[in-house]
Amino acid sequence: MFNTKEKYPFWVTGIEDIEKILACVKKGEVKELCTSAGGRSVKYVTYGKKENYNRRANYSSACGAHDLSCYADKKGKRHTLMLIGATHGQETEGVAGIANLISLIETGRDLRGIAVPSVTESLKTSDCRLVIVPIYNIDGRARCAPDSMIGEPMESLRHYGQGNWRDGTLCGWPGCKKVHPIKESAGFLGAYFNDSGVNLMHDNFFAPMARETVALMKLCDQEAPSCVIGLHGGGNTTNELLQPDYVPAYINRELLALAEEIAEKQTALGLKSRVRPLPTGECVTPPSFNLTSAIHHVCGAVSCTYESNEGLAENNAFTPEEILLHHYCLFSGMFSHDWNNITENFY
Repeated sequence: MFNTKEKYPFWVTGIEDIEKILACVKKGEVKELCTSAGGRSVKYVTYGKKENYNRRANYSSACGAHDLSCYADKKGKRHTLMLIGATHGQETEGVAGIANLISLIETGRDLRGIAVPSVTESLKTSDCRLVIVPIYNIDGRARCAPDSMIGEPMESLRHYGQGNWRDGTLCGWPGCKKVHPIKESAGFLGAYFNDSGVNLMHDNFFAPMARETVALMKLCDQEAPSCVIGLHGGGNTTNELLQPDYVPAYINRELLALAEEIAEKQTALGLKSRVRPLPTGECVTPPSFNLTSAIHHVCGAVSCTYESNEGLAENNAFTPEEILLHHYCLFSGMFSHDWNNITENFY
């Protein structure tokens, strides 16, 4: 098992390490989101003053009124942006990115000791409120021994991520979703799941099974963020933003614009980039309504999944430095994007 942190000290993804980073936060405010199914404390940190958006209705009702200002009147006010790390506990790339982002905000330098003005200046200029959940599925992260999947074979990713059935065979993807909650059917419970065996990406969002889901939905509703990005790992994919299903077309148009801005930053650094085009012509809506879609319908955000390369021992493996730089492009693009377009394009 390759210990990424030994060779790359900036790769900080362990629960105790993140706790130490949060304990040193001075410019922001650290709060508890909830206690996980396994009894662990899920924390989040905020930077920037919280705005009063003069709420008169929930998001669904405001949509019905054709007036989003009834839910959150953001005109002339700072926007709130949110990052969520480790919804799946073995997907640690976003956790490493968040750890370095917090260091940049707090000290002006990342965990390599390097200043990254493209991130810090874009955050300062945006004057946004930033909400960060470093490790959302803390139970799954506790269950995953490696600090990354860098250099690991795909079988290792499947074992630590989706787990094993009682007969010892790999659950695999997407087969691990055939039983949910999966706890009683698993021999080894993978890091996809909290200690109750719930995959937080596929909870029952109209009657949530997991207390983590209830807490996150409440936080999104209270904060009314303009953008929420869930930081995931997607094998050895070339990093990309995935468009959610079951959201209005203008949301994914806005997401496409953000993706193009991020890709420009990646290309300028000599990094690989990929932008998923909007569907054209007649398309069939897939059946899955997951966490990303649910977040939009709670708070109206441009909600998306960021699939990061995981550096597996396969083709198209990114180095730890490349993975970190990709996240910096994501963060700076998110901060510098003009989020006023969302309400302007509504209806």
